[in-house]
Amino acid sequence: MGTRVIGVVGPSGVGKDTVMEAMAEADARVRLVRRVITREAGAGGEKSVGATDAEFDALVAEGAFALWWAAHGLRYGVPRAAVEDQGGEAVVLVNLSRGVLDQARACFDAFSVLSLRAEIATLAHRLAARGRETAAEIEGRLAQADSARPTGADVIEVANDGALADTVQVALAALQPERV
Repeated sequence: MGTRVIGVVGPSGVGKDTVMEAMAEADARVRLVRRVITREAGAGGEKSVGATDAEFDALVAEGAFALWWAAHGLRYGVPRAAVEDQGGEAVVLVNLSRGVLDQARACFDAFSVLSLRAEIATLAHRLAARGRETAAEIEGRLAQADSARPTGADVIEVANDGALADTVQVALAALQPERV
């Protein structure tokens, strides 16, 4: 069957990384892609690989990324090795920007979108709790929360307002209905 790539998207504070980690813990076939980001490794709470601009440029020139893009003043790369065919029924989850979904669709043969959503009050609470943004930045992120929601036959939308275990169960069932 080959490796299936799932682009996980959603507004800031929806819990993309938390849900992805919990899905990988719940199902051994699910693997996480650590993105390369032009910031210090692990900054922002994400388990990422840090790179300077020069290092990122070198990786682009080497063809090390299956997909890369710029957003929020940073550059993000999906390592090619992490999404190459791993055989069996492997599913890889990668945190993507909504703006690169069409590129991802063109890049990966077996691709789907897991679009996480949450109520504005939930997002506001989570953004404030993580303490990374100012009140004005939080307001800006909340204003964009419902914009550019992905559409298409490959989009699976899951709410993440309740218990994490419930979100994970719904997401795994939706992504792999034959196993439920």
